[in-house]
Amino acid sequence: MDTIIESTPRLIASHNAWNDPWKRQKIEDIALMLKGAMAAEGKVWLSMNVRRTDLDTVIAILPALDKPTVASLSDAAWVDVTTIVDEDVVRVIVPKLKKAGAHGIVEYPLNKIIE
Repeated sequence: MDTIIESTPRLIASHNAWNDPWKRQKIEDIALMLKGAMAAEGKVWLSMNVRRTDLDTVIAILPALDKPTVASLSDAAWVDVTTIVDEDVVRVIVPKLKKAGAHGIVEYPLNKIIE
């Protein structure tokens, strides 16, 4: 086996379409969705419940897209932590998260990340 060709994706529009405001908006919307799909490639969403006393330890383990989201739960002693991580680090960090006190760890596949 050998590589025959390497390519990169391109979204191409005619000058006439680009100069039409309605069509330009549609082209920009398509580009946004395509970029979102490309940004999500190889990433997953992790969600877990964490005791507030373990929160700093768990957050220190998490590589995040920006910063993890921390939301209160009905039990004030617990929070929900969600973040987006590279799929290839999940198998390394999940055991560490479990040891640090994370419970109910759920991994979700992603379709798009819109910046």
